[in-house]
Amino acid sequence: MLKQEERLWNYEAVEPGQQGQPTLVALTAENIGEYALAAQNPDPRYQEAGDNLEFDGRLAAMPTMAVTYAPLLRDDIAENCGFVALERSKQARRQTPFAKCEVRWFAPALEGDTITGTRRVLEKYERRGSRFVTFRVEASNQRGQRLAEYDYTCIFDYAKGQREVPSAPGTNPGAAPGPPEDAAVTPVVDGSSPANSLLSPASYDKVAIGDQLAALQITESTEVILRKNRLRLAGEPNPSNIHTDEEFARQNIFGGAVNSGPATMSYVDQMLQRSFPLRAFYGGGRLLMRAITPFRAGDTVTFAGEVTGIREEAGKKLVECRVKGINQRGELVSLSDATLVLAGG
Repeated sequence: MLKQEERLWNYEAVEPGQQGQPTLVALTAENIGEYALAAQNPDPRYQEAGDNLEFDGRLAAMPTMAVTYAPLLRDDIAENCGFVALERSKQARRQTPFAKCEVRWFAPALEGDTITGTRRVLEKYERRGSRFVTFRVEASNQRGQRLAEYDYTCIFDYAKGQREVPSAPGTNPGAAPGPPEDAAVTPVVDGSSPANSLLSPASYDKVAIGDQLAALQITESTEVILRKNRLRLAGEPNPSNIHTDEEFARQNIFGGAVNSGPATMSYVDQMLQRSFPLRAFYGGGRLLMRAITPFRAGDTVTFAGEVTGIREEAGKKLVECRVKGINQRGELVSLSDATLVLAGG
């Protein structure tokens, strides 16, 4: 008997406008705390016992939790359109890995919210021999209020072969220095912002281009990668992917298991919170992160950045920043650009 050919959702089959089914997530204090722990963020504001005066004492999710309470679920988009995603294929299975993601925030997601997520193909394009697909995901709460939207770009076909796996994690004499000793995570002292927060709305006029942000150093581990992979509030998990299956990962572009792009974004989020109040993310805040070099278990990455722009727009005072993540071998792991709203948001 002939084996029926799968209707693969490859680059040729992807079309802008293809949609998945909406998802509904009831956000709880437990969800919020679990996400923060998976992001290696010990800030007590994200735990049930924490107190966040910025939002009337209600527990707010980390900004980048948008990709968890309104997940991409590209496998589900494929199925909803009558296709089999490449990650789910039994005949031609391969990964369509993360390339970049831009998140824009409008309002905080709070405990008790019921969040609707919608997802669709936004565009597809070719660049330097590689083929990319960008998805748009939008999240709103039970009042119809927009919380966040993000554009998530995946590599459907790549021009070059697999990337080389580093022989072993270690220290490169030429690597970038780690953060200063006082850059450890600082506990909340006033219920609204970390004690070492660089800025506040009142200090906007004192901000200068070139100001350095508080750095953050993160060591990735297999345990953390697995914990993050298990954290799903909607959709069915894929038990075997380039984050959890070393053998399968070696057949793909990175040549070995790596953490996820959203996981690295959560570290950039945490790093920015050490210099800005949480409310600065909302009402026009954004974060664009590009993945440059794989972030593997055993790697230590230092996230550091600076203020690159200051401007006023539509009555809002905005600060722009660039953040680089550099590993212990001196390699650029991620490059991020962020906009924070310090007044008028």
